[in-house]
Amino acid sequence: MRTRGEVMQSKILAVLKHADSALSAYDILEALRDEFPKIAPPTVYRGLAALTEKGSVHRVESLNSFVACTNHNHDHASIMSICDDCGSVEENEAPKIFDDLSGLLGKTGFDAHRHVIEVHGVCAACGDQDNAS
Repeated sequence: MRTRGEVMQSKILAVLKHADSALSAYDILEALRDEFPKIAPPTVYRGLAALTEKGSVHRVESLNSFVACTNHNHDHASIMSICDDCGSVEENEAPKIFDDLSGLLGKTGFDAHRHVIEVHGVCAACGDQDNAS
C-alpha cells in the first residue's frame, strides 16, 4: 500500500508529464486543487523535492519551475533547452560536456557538486512560425 506522500508524488508527476511547458509549484497546486481541495503549498514542495531527489523531475532554475524527466536512464545532469516564445522545455543529454566542465573546474581545485545548464532561445516549431510569416 502506498503512503499519502507516494500518492501525491504520483499525482504531481502526472501533472508535469501532461504539461506543455514547465510548471511552478503553484501551477501544480492549482492543477491538483479539484481532486485535493485542501492541498497546501508545503505538500507540493515536499512532493517536488522527493521527485527531484529521485531524478523523476528536474527543476528549471531560470524559470523557478519544474518538468518531468524524459530519460530516467541517465545518472548525470541534463541540459535544458527553453523556448522563450512558447515556454517548452526540452531535456538534452551530453555527459561529455559535464565531464569536461568538471575536469576544467577541477584544475583550479573547485569541486563541482551539481551542474545546471539552461539554454534560452527559440524551439524549432516557433522558429518555423517566425520564418513562415
